[in-house]
Amino acid sequence: MVSKRPVIGITLGDPAGIGPEVLSKALQNSMPDCTIVLYGARWGLELGARVAGVDFPTGSKFVSVGGEKPNDFTFGRVQARCGEIAVLAVEAAARDALLGKIDAMVTCPLNKEAIHAAGYDDIGHQEILARLSEVDSTATMLMTPGLRVVHLSTHKSLIEAGRYVTEETVFEKIRLCADTLKRWGMPDARIAVAALNPHGGEGGLLGREEIEAIRPAVLKAANMDIDATGPLPADSIFNRAIEGEFDVVLAMYHDQGHIAIKVHNFHESVTATMGIPFIRTSVDHGTAFDIAGRGIADPRSTSSALETAITLSLGKYGS
Repeated sequence: MVSKRPVIGITLGDPAGIGPEVLSKALQNSMPDCTIVLYGARWGLELGARVAGVDFPTGSKFVSVGGEKPNDFTFGRVQARCGEIAVLAVEAAARDALLGKIDAMVTCPLNKEAIHAAGYDDIGHQEILARLSEVDSTATMLMTPGLRVVHLSTHKSLIEAGRYVTEETVFEKIRLCADTLKRWGMPDARIAVAALNPHGGEGGLLGREEIEAIRPAVLKAANMDIDATGPLPADSIFNRAIEGEFDVVLAMYHDQGHIAIKVHNFHESVTATMGIPFIRTSVDHGTAFDIAGRGIADPRSTSSALETAITLSLGKYGS
């Protein structure tokens, strides 16, 4: 938590995607009450501002990575050089966050194929940040007005996600969720834990994960004075949270949580990473190669991610 004007680092993401465009629009629409440090390829932001039809963002410190624009650069295409630039920007911002030079970081989207083409083994931002922070347990939280969702797993196939549901992993994510929200200003968060199987497993008829893994983890958390409830059927749990019964839902896999958030409020949803020693928020969309370079990308998620980073850094999230 900071008491001064927060310093927020923003990574530009993959230059071939919509990140530089939506960031340019967001900063043009409203300059938030913070000091901004930008990380990425300067030429990428120049192109993004041009596509957005706005002036190049001024008044911010710029940490340039990646050198000059490649001669074969094209919007909307997987390019190894663009993947490398995106990762270099994240690494530079994360190092500054770990050193306390910035109070929080906001990330624009990178492309997983591009970073793999560049030779990185990381799947996405969360894995990069966990590697740099040298932590083992992380989780993704999606936030939008009226709903918060934490994911037991994210970048796993559906088959792998099912195997990942164990008493140990579920309890660890409940604990991580409670600890993180307390640090962000919500000391008594009410956590609802979703079932994996239809109808909550129907007493074991549709799967035993609820009986053998999820319920024991919830009971263990409750015994540690964590306000956890579940497992609850996934087809109703999110509506109950939206209506105010719970503060956050722990989803069992990627799409179980992402679909709920994006149906509820797609354009203002934000991602945050739990388990790392600094604040990181992100837009809740990808590089959108299909519309990159056309000037039609919506900046609302970018604005929300920046506003949320400021709120978290000031310790006012629960107020």
